[in-house]
Amino acid sequence: MTHALPGYVCPDDGARADVRTAPWCCPLCGGPWDLDFTPDPGAPLEPAAGPRSLWRYGSALPLPGAFAVTLAEGNTPLVPLAERIHAKLDFLMPTLSFKDRGAVMLVELARRLAPRRVVADSSGNAGTAFAAYCARAGLSCEVFVPEGTSEKKTEQMRAHGAAVRVVPGGREAAALAARAAADEPGVFYASHVFNPYFLHGTKTYVYEVWEELGGRLPETLVVPVGNGTLLLGSALAVAELARRGVRPPALIAVQSEAVAPLAEAFAAGAEDADPVEQRPTLAEGIAIPAPPRARQILAAVRASGGTFLTVPDDRLRAAQLDLARRGLFVEPTAAACWAAVGPGAPGDPLRGRTTVLPLCGAGAKTGLARRPGG
Repeated sequence: MTHALPGYVCPDDGARADVRTAPWCCPLCGGPWDLDFTPDPGAPLEPAAGPRSLWRYGSALPLPGAFAVTLAEGNTPLVPLAERIHAKLDFLMPTLSFKDRGAVMLVELARRLAPRRVVADSSGNAGTAFAAYCARAGLSCEVFVPEGTSEKKTEQMRAHGAAVRVVPGGREAAALAARAAADEPGVFYASHVFNPYFLHGTKTYVYEVWEELGGRLPETLVVPVGNGTLLLGSALAVAELARRGVRPPALIAVQSEAVAPLAEAFAAGAEDADPVEQRPTLAEGIAIPAPPRARQILAAVRASGGTFLTVPDDRLRAAQLDLARRGLFVEPTAAACWAAVGPGAPGDPLRGRTTVLPLCGAGAKTGLARRPGG
């Protein structure tokens, strides 16, 4: 029942809105919403007794009552990569990326609100996830993508029945086009950036790590960051588990050296990030020149005692090939964390600490990164 849904709150000005009638962004400042929801740390958390999907963490999720949308997402395995480093294989999700975690949550919300159509913007993986879960829920879906998006990803969206709108320009141009459509009547904007329900889906990544490690977390979590949906979801879960007595890890955020507004702001000690030039990079999934949640991302990393790392394309290319030769074929963006802390990384970025890093998207969606002119 929608009357029981947690409402939105703006982290900057405190504005509040009912989820049933709210605009897609804060009407006062135009920023993204947070959610007025904190799980009860005293509520039983027994995922092994739940369904074989991320809904197994129901007591920590903001959608009460029975759920209808699922593709048995979640429960992705941990595998060792090196001493003290494990990888979580989120490219084994139903649509082959971690975005399924947030998409199932947001599409279940949309199903309960019953819009005329669902609109999303994406550089690829979020769009395929929304297309698949909207198909599962019987919802009409329209995805705006920037020109140059992998044809394998747009083909997947169309196969699920979504209308794909290719927008000239980069990632920000696609977002602006989707937001214009989102203002039309009867449209639900499934924004993995502006809608906080998505973050409460991605937080299940850390809940699964906690479960797989026997009720603890590693000393660090290495996370790729563009719009920051996985990092902010991770920060939510870390805070929620800390209330249950779990020791919190440091968050280590990874950006492409070519497009690194957050890493630059962190190094400068700034509370917010200035937009940077949209430059080409193999890590297209995290090439976000002006992330709307920049202040929250920077604050979360600092509060955890973590840091930012950047990686150039040549190391991304080498890391993707190194992972493939270990039996793990992921897209270049998904290799960013391994490029940052694996063999060949400068210095000792982990300082001898244990970590888990995500392999977020399958290489089958993009193919192997080629050298320039290759």
